[in-house]
Formats: sequence, C-alpha cells, structure tokens
Amino acid sequence: MTTVETPTPREMTVIYSRADRIFRGIVTAGALTSLLLLGLIASFLIFRSAGTFREFGLNFITGTEWFSDGFREVGDESRPDNSVFSIGPMIVGSLVVATIAMLFAIPLSIGGALYIEFYAPRSIYRVLVAMLDLAAAIPSLIFGLWGIEIFTSFGVRWATLLNDRLGFIPIFSVEFENFGRSPFVAGCVLASLVVPITTSVAREVYSRTPRDLIDTCYALGGSKWGAIRSVVMPYGRSGVIAGAMLGLGRALGETVAIYLMLNLVFKYSYQVLDSTGGNVASMIALKFGEATDKEISALIASGLVLFVITLIVNMIASNIVQRTTPRA
Repeated sequence: MTTVETPTPREMTVIYSRADRIFRGIVTAGALTSLLLLGLIASFLIFRSAGTFREFGLNFITGTEWFSDGFREVGDESRPDNSVFSIGPMIVGSLVVATIAMLFAIPLSIGGALYIEFYAPRSIYRVLVAMLDLAAAIPSLIFGLWGIEIFTSFGVRWATLLNDRLGFIPIFSVEFENFGRSPFVAGCVLASLVVPITTSVAREVYSRTPRDLIDTCYALGGSKWGAIRSVVMPYGRSGVIAGAMLGLGRALGETVAIYLMLNLVFKYSYQVLDSTGGNVASMIALKFGEATDKEISALIASGLVLFVITLIVNMIASNIVQRTTPRA
C-alpha cells in the first residue's frame, strides 16, 4: 500500500510596493495620532478635575446646587470656602433635550433621505444633495438665532396644544405656561440642527443598496415602496443608526443653541414644557468667563462627565451597528 505524502502548505507573503508602504504609514500615523489626542484630552480633563471629584465625590454628579464662594478667593483666606458644585440637573437636561431632538430628527431624517434618493426628480437631485450637505455645516449659532426669532412662535403653539390635550400626563403638565423657554421648544430647534447630519448619512447609506436586489423586488411584482420597505431600509439600518448616534452626540454636546433657548436652572425637572432646563455644555459656556480657580476645576470636571457620556453613546452605537450590519 502506497502512502501519499501531504504537500507542505506554501507560506503566503505579501510584498508591498513603496507607494503602499508610504500610504500604510500615513494611515497608521493618522489613526495613532487620533488615539493620542483623545488620550491627551482625557488625561488633561482627569488631571484638572481630580480635586473636584475628591472633594464632592458622587454628589458632584447627583447634586442640585452650584454655588461659588468667590469672595473668599479675593483675599479672605481665613474664612472657610463654602463653594458647592454639582451638575445633576444639567445631565438630566442634556438627556431630555437630546431625546426630544432625536424623537423628531430620526423620522424626518429617514423620510428626507428616502425622498431624495428614490422619489426626488433627477433634475433637482443634485441640488437637494448639495443643500443638505451645506445645511449640515451651518454653525449652531445660526440655528439658535433662528429658533429665537422665528421658530419660537410655532413651538409655543405646539407646546400649548400638548399642554391642552395631554396635560393630564405629568411630563406635559406645567404650573406656569411659559413655553417659549421650555426643553420642548429647545429640543425642536436642536432637531433642526441634527436633521441635516443624520439625513446626509442615511441618504448615503441608502444610495449604496445593491441595485440588483431592488430590481429583483420589482421583477417579483413589488412596488417602489415595497422595495424600499423590504430591501432598502433593512439594508441601510446600520448606517441609519450610526447617523442617528452621530446626531445624538452633537445634540448632547450642543452649546450655543441651548444657551440661547433655555433658562439655566439647577433643579431636576422632567416636565418638557416647563421653563427650566439647561445642559452641561451650555452651563460651561455660561460660567467659564467669570469662574474662580476652584470653579474652573468644577467646570472641567463637568466637561469630563460630558466626555464620558459621549464616549458611552459612541460605544453603544458601535455595538448596535455591528449587530445590525448585514452579514455576507
């Protein structure tokens, strides 16, 4: 009986050209630089805010009081420092306003992306895409001014309607009907800021749906909406989620628009029509200019909390995208 020797597997090697090595080095350096900058930012925030967390501990995140005893730092070192810093209401305000914004932004973004990609006439398609990309680059200050001067009147009407029809629900019930400076109106304005980014990402993802899958749906007798519902939307689900999380990250860190639209009040409030609120970023912008040394440390600690929240959101988004990405 003859034995057949198993051939020795060949070792596969990849030889990169000089251009490939240069490109690989540039891309690697860019990725490492991004990680290095992120680490340096985190290190700076942790170093400058360590004193605040040592003094106030968990109460800094859950407390409801922000008081700077600035008179002591001017010269009276014998008197104890009575400063108290905590950002609990600002964290809740950030989440409430961002949630309201995303509840409006996600349906509008999906509808806008589908219209531009599948229903808009080809004659205006490029114009709509260019306008969408341009809107995504408009500074938040413009949206804040637009919200105060133009949108507030419409937002107040919607808030009044919600209060009249759904006032029996605690989140829509208010004691004083001052809806113009409410988280609801601020969330609507913030949604207009988030929609262009989310729509742009969603449209790009929908445009990459394999054409043969759509044509197969048509060949089986399906309508355009049937093809969108059964092929396009499932295929682009992960991209839409990624775009929504990108918009959520901007909503959580928005500063100027919220600063212009909301009254900064350090009080826990889940009533979206009440004239109280604020978020972490706008609070930092408001207080940084006249802050004492100790208050600056507390503001940097607030930035660290916002940094961690944004990082957690991005990690959750990455996990969701990986779970919903179609497998080959």
